[in-house]
Amino acid sequence: MTQAPTQRYARVLSIAGSDSGGGAGIQADLKTFAALGCYGMTAITALTAQNTVGVSGIHGVPPDFLKAQIQAVVEDIGVDAVKLGMLHAPEVVEVVAWAIDRYQLKNVVLDPVMIATSGDRLIAAETVQVLVRELFPRAVVVTPNLDEAASLVGHAIGGIDALDGAADELLALGAKAVLLKGGHLPGDEVVDVLLERSGARKRLASQRIASRNLHGTGCTLSSAIAAHLALGLALPEAVERARTYILGAMRAGADVLVGAGHGPLNHGFAPVPTHRVPLSAG
Repeated sequence: MTQAPTQRYARVLSIAGSDSGGGAGIQADLKTFAALGCYGMTAITALTAQNTVGVSGIHGVPPDFLKAQIQAVVEDIGVDAVKLGMLHAPEVVEVVAWAIDRYQLKNVVLDPVMIATSGDRLIAAETVQVLVRELFPRAVVVTPNLDEAASLVGHAIGGIDALDGAADELLALGAKAVLLKGGHLPGDEVVDVLLERSGARKRLASQRIASRNLHGTGCTLSSAIAAHLALGLALPEAVERARTYILGAMRAGADVLVGAGHGPLNHGFAPVPTHRVPLSAG
């Protein structure tokens, strides 16, 4: 007689767009979840025709079908953390906000994807206001890069000394916590700022890694944070562990040729077995 199961996997849902080139979006998220020992699931918001050079087309998924994907996953398998990526239209944002409330989804990490590494814009301008209003308050952390943060606060962010002020402005938009990524600033050191509503502020610095294979870094970092939250870590430690993972993935993929443009990270450079947790953990 088969013994009744007593364990389940740590579960992470990515609600994001598909990258046909495999370096960013849903594909990067699934690779990250697996590498960090989590069971990954998806609800696809849009299909992109994309490679290492750029985005040549975007095909949005109807909001009702996005809703159906989320319902199918949450009602059967369950979710410990959620990563939000490319949400290209207001009605898509509204479906996600509904799902967070309806299912009381926790550990929601919002990566406000607006511009691809290639420079292609991935979100309609009118969607930004809805994104801020509906999802900033519902997410445990928002993870914009420098360009996305500048768009959100309405002005350029001039240097490392301006990161703290910009993080304050982003928090004022309604976020519970902000991880402002400073990787687009010049210099040999990359500095990110984690600011929580409690006032706790942390600067995270690392040496810049010389590589053209940086496609999907934002997707990977946010999905790594979600994975570590699903494993039970508090936000500051989840962010630190996620940065450690992404730096390793960048180094491991720096000398590999994939395509003619910005190649992907090496997501599988140090995989771990899928974590199991007691069924009683919810």
